[in-house]
Amino acid sequence: MTVQDTAPVEDATRLSTAPAPPAPARRGVRLGALRQAWRQLTSMRTALLLLFLLALASIPGGFLPQRGQNPVEVQAYLDRHPDLGPVLDRLYLFDVFAAPWFAAVYLLLFVSLVGCLVPRIRLHARALRTPPPALPARLSRLPLSERWETDRPADEVRAAARAALRRGRWRTVARPEGVSAEKGYLRETGNLVFHLSLVGLLVGVAAGALYGFKGSVLVKEGEGFANAVLSYDDVTPGRRFDDSALVPFNFTLEDFLATYDDQGRASEFQADIAWAAGPDSPSAPFRVRVNHPLQVGDAKLYLIGHGYAPHVVVRDADGEVALDQTVPCLPQDTNFVSTCTIKAPNAGPLDGSGQLGFEGVFTPTTALNPDTGVTSTFPDATDPGLTVGAFRGNLGTDAGLSQSVYELDRDDMEQVGSSPTLSPGETWELPGGGSLEFVGVEEWATFQVTQDPGKWIALWASVGIVAGLLLSLGIRRRRLWVRVAEVPAGSDGTPARTVVEVGGLARTAPDAFEAEFAELTARLRERAAPARPGTDVPHHPTHEEGPRG
Repeated sequence: MTVQDTAPVEDATRLSTAPAPPAPARRGVRLGALRQAWRQLTSMRTALLLLFLLALASIPGGFLPQRGQNPVEVQAYLDRHPDLGPVLDRLYLFDVFAAPWFAAVYLLLFVSLVGCLVPRIRLHARALRTPPPALPARLSRLPLSERWETDRPADEVRAAARAALRRGRWRTVARPEGVSAEKGYLRETGNLVFHLSLVGLLVGVAAGALYGFKGSVLVKEGEGFANAVLSYDDVTPGRRFDDSALVPFNFTLEDFLATYDDQGRASEFQADIAWAAGPDSPSAPFRVRVNHPLQVGDAKLYLIGHGYAPHVVVRDADGEVALDQTVPCLPQDTNFVSTCTIKAPNAGPLDGSGQLGFEGVFTPTTALNPDTGVTSTFPDATDPGLTVGAFRGNLGTDAGLSQSVYELDRDDMEQVGSSPTLSPGETWELPGGGSLEFVGVEEWATFQVTQDPGKWIALWASVGIVAGLLLSLGIRRRRLWVRVAEVPAGSDGTPARTVVEVGGLARTAPDAFEAEFAELTARLRERAAPARPGTDVPHHPTHEEGPRG
């Protein structure tokens, strides 16, 4: 019997390609603590913990509005929650995926996965080149084993056993004492493909964050947009994004349509646009819907929000038109009660002391609530109303400082009155001169343009994640040994015979392997049938025995 014959079962039955625990560091090594920290970071346990933390850190992005997707809703949230909103904003909860703490978890996960995978790939490559291990000393101590005798020659039995196993796609090695076989290498391959694809997914997301572009813009019906950085209301370019990489195109919002059921739940949003690839290109119609963007080259145009824009005409004390435009209002609830800010800097004298500003509420389906006042009972504009308060003074627009179009600076202004609820076509005469006419109502839509160079990397990485997961969950790693020993004729006249022992081991799904083992041994019996009845000696050890040899 060779040294290989007595190989301990621990070596023969260790099916994992995970790196063995490192030997303790020698005393006096100055970098021992650093090595230990690196080993801890690159362990699979740490990678799983960081993956869980990354998923946990992403949760606020699903419950709170994000600036990258809907800056209008973020501003509305801050207005509705003046105490809580700024605290959440300081914690980057409105920019979760751009937060420093999210980036820290992301980078640690990337480093942990790479550091964990490199030695596993090396060990798996070595395992693919290493033949199945030698036969354990005692097959009877394996979880599944069986023994019988036959009159057929040992060489013939050994060849028949190997042929039967190879027909079942087992990887086999013929040895003088029998056959070693192994199956299920793709389980570890799938595991590595899964984790490599996860790294690829992180790379794709990082490429999009570095070289991608995201911008949002509010467009009213009848107005247009050209894809240039200065045309956006809010932009989030990647750190290495070049403005010249923007895909040239333009569009005009011709009509926006929103439909609702009887309970006011939205059933469909769609924006009909006319778009062109350039200023000299012919325009083409397209209907943008939720999850059905317009794609132009590497850019995609998404529909992400909508609201109402009352058409107002403001006249000064002399009856001259100071403002004639549609003013977008910001929705505050599901029935689209919306806040409006109207500025008329051309009203009043040239020194700006008589400029007009208005703050109000637009209600699509107007109703009077005894407790809260004017409200809306339905999101569709079936009975629109506009209620405003007028302010006269200096708007501050001539100071050269930027202002939000959705806020009114009242520092140098005085309220002069409040209007009744106006219906389309009605005019309110301001105290002290001037008027505001509510002409009608139009709609606006918020669009988001994205360019993500890492999307294809992320797509194929997602395919790899699914494929690797299917392989790692659907394939079982198992080993099988067949020992064939010749017993010479005895002095008492006992004829020569061949003893066949079969043993098997599986670390996962042992119940499924038990059925497979029974099928394999039945097939081997057919090729090496027992010589005489009563010579079969099946063996199924108990849990107490265990695979010790």
